[in-house]
Amino acid sequence: MALLPSVTFSQDVRAICRQIDGLNDRILSGEIKKQDAKIQLLGLIVQLKTVVPVAGNASWTFPLQGYRLSAVGGSRGNGYYDKGYNFFDGNKHTAHPAHDIFINDRDQNDIDDKTKQPVNVLALADGVVLACKNEWENGSDLRGGKFIWIYHPKLEMISYYAHNREVLVQPGDMVTSGQKIAEVGRTGLNAFKKRSPTHLHFGTYRLVDGVPVPFNGYQQFVKTRYL
Repeated sequence: MALLPSVTFSQDVRAICRQIDGLNDRILSGEIKKQDAKIQLLGLIVQLKTVVPVAGNASWTFPLQGYRLSAVGGSRGNGYYDKGYNFFDGNKHTAHPAHDIFINDRDQNDIDDKTKQPVNVLALADGVVLACKNEWENGSDLRGGKFIWIYHPKLEMISYYAHNREVLVQPGDMVTSGQKIAEVGRTGLNAFKKRSPTHLHFGTYRLVDGVPVPFNGYQQFVKTRYL
């Protein structure tokens, strides 16, 4: 069964997501005022909702294949803190509204020490790719490195995946719960440094008046599906 009607493959959906992707680039670089960005994002989200109906699988899939809750950093999710976070601060945002999910990679070569293979990053739930970054070079100050933002209409939320070694989707792509969308890596200003163990930086955000507002999804991990 298809995730969403065929309209999700239309030029309208891809065009809207490409606009969101471009807006996200301007937010990250600080090229746009926060209020202007907020107005534009709200308008684009409203447009997207008119062509992407609420449908699909709402169940969560753990975002790393072959890993479980024990891979989440901290103690019972205490690595998450969102005080002072503002999406429109872009690359200069404060706080850590996410969970770092660590892989077995002592030599920091992006390869799992046990399987000798890259670790697959999986889509949390059915949705559409809003924005992503497929390129990152050492020396860039972009903290997220190669990242992905996905909108989940059934859940009315967004998920975020950062520090990937390879991104396999583009803005406007439809994804299903558990689909491979990237591979875990070490891209990003701080993630690239030797002091940082290899991990996926994973965040969840509710849409409040079109604005991504972070929430702690750790408790949902407890009852999620593992692949």
